[in-house]
Amino acid sequence: MRPMKLILAPMEGLADFWVRQALTDVGDYDWCVSEFVRVNGLLLPPKVFYRWCPELKNGARTRAGVPVHLQLLGSDPACMAENAARAVELGAPAIDLNFGCPAKTVNRHRGGAVLLDEPDLVHAVTLAVRQAVPEDITVSVKMRLGNEDDALSLENALGVEAAGAAWLTVHGRTKRQGYKPPAYWDRIGKIREAVTIPVIANGEIWTRDDALRCQRESGCQDLMLGRGAVANPWLLRALRTGQASDWESVMSVIQRFAVDILGSGTDAQVAGRIKQWLSYLRRQWPQAGAMLEQVKRVNEPGAMLPYLQAVQSIPAASASSAGTA
Repeated sequence: MRPMKLILAPMEGLADFWVRQALTDVGDYDWCVSEFVRVNGLLLPPKVFYRWCPELKNGARTRAGVPVHLQLLGSDPACMAENAARAVELGAPAIDLNFGCPAKTVNRHRGGAVLLDEPDLVHAVTLAVRQAVPEDITVSVKMRLGNEDDALSLENALGVEAAGAAWLTVHGRTKRQGYKPPAYWDRIGKIREAVTIPVIANGEIWTRDDALRCQRESGCQDLMLGRGAVANPWLLRALRTGQASDWESVMSVIQRFAVDILGSGTDAQVAGRIKQWLSYLRRQWPQAGAMLEQVKRVNEPGAMLPYLQAVQSIPAASASSAGTA
């Protein structure tokens, strides 16, 4: 059996260039996917693609050399095709299509998961993009089980397969279910059984135990990691090797991240990004909550660095959920 593929998920407002860089620095992901580039009836200028995927200026790879696939979101087949072709001209090695975003603003403008109510349109968008880019450029699709329910999940999956998608990533919840546990990995398995293209399972994978159960229930060998990878930057290592992480190694990632993003926005924006990551870490690391409490009123990134560098050891039991089987 070939090694499992582990992919870093596209996460709007979270897994931007800086987070992708930080996570791929410490994890040998097979590839990662950019935040979505929204297509609304126009051929976008290059600066828009560079904004959401700065890695295009570096061979579409992160600092560690991990490939970055560019994700597009939209509902007009011709316009999606035109923008996909431009993304490839700018260096995108692969195009991923977003039929999974649950954000109300996106859905109101006929994008993301609401399109799963229209399998013919999902097929048409996928086919148009596939025909618009060279054969050696992979086109893939990311979707949820459905919009309000999963009644059309198989029809959507078969449609993107027929349109020429190379693989399909499925988040194991509908749009209505949002991010509320559980993820229905067994329903991903029904999709996997219905198509011949590879299916990648996604959703609610926080620990190595979760990953193993997801593989067992879905039958999918390959996994996409999202919020779980942010909550434990060393989760991928745990899945590859079974090796647990500790607080010091987690904080080493955040320390480098904090230094990297200095000057990338206003002081308040940069401080907010650091606090956002600490907030995610609280799920598995109690020290993150204490640290967040210390810096919550600090809005000057440089003033935050001493707090981030004051890392104390923790008992092994505190880290038991952070990637052990």
